[in-house]
Amino acid sequence: MLLKYIFYFLYKLMGWKMNPNYPKGVERSVVIAAPHTSNWDLVHAMGGYFDMGIPVRFTIKKEWFRFPFNLLIGPMGGIPIDRTPKKPGDPRPSMVEAMAELFTKYDKISVMVTPEGSRSKRTEWKTGFWHTAKMAGVPIGLGYLDYAKKEAGIGKLIYPTDLEKDMREIMAFYKNITPRNPELYSLDQRYI
Repeated sequence: MLLKYIFYFLYKLMGWKMNPNYPKGVERSVVIAAPHTSNWDLVHAMGGYFDMGIPVRFTIKKEWFRFPFNLLIGPMGGIPIDRTPKKPGDPRPSMVEAMAELFTKYDKISVMVTPEGSRSKRTEWKTGFWHTAKMAGVPIGLGYLDYAKKEAGIGKLIYPTDLEKDMREIMAFYKNITPRNPELYSLDQRYI
């Protein structure tokens, strides 16, 4: 918990603010964290979630959730994803299936994902977040960090219905958000 206070302190110290107009229902959703072009994005995102009072979580392979990493990852909101088959002979669950199962274990859970993948420029986003939300029956929150305004927020919720239509709506939302490193950011070119 101390780490979250540190992130919140840095977020405020650097002059960031939360857009208070976030939609209800975020506490049970898959939330996109974009743009993602810097390690500072995590500090500002975690500070923003703390500011909203939403206990954000993020997933990580269970192999990373061992000592000493678990001492840092757990308090930050990390949840280990175990893709081991439930019974011998069963197929290994996909990452989407393992993430969707989290929504059966927790009444309130907001899972932050970075569909761009790494902090390097990608012209196609990963769509596992959409499939996870659809499978779990939860909305997708359009979380953002706008470095031009020094503003964090969740613009709106999208209830997944049609991948192409929803991705076009998501790209339209993110086209006016300023990342820390614009040269490392791209919308998904398939849906522009």
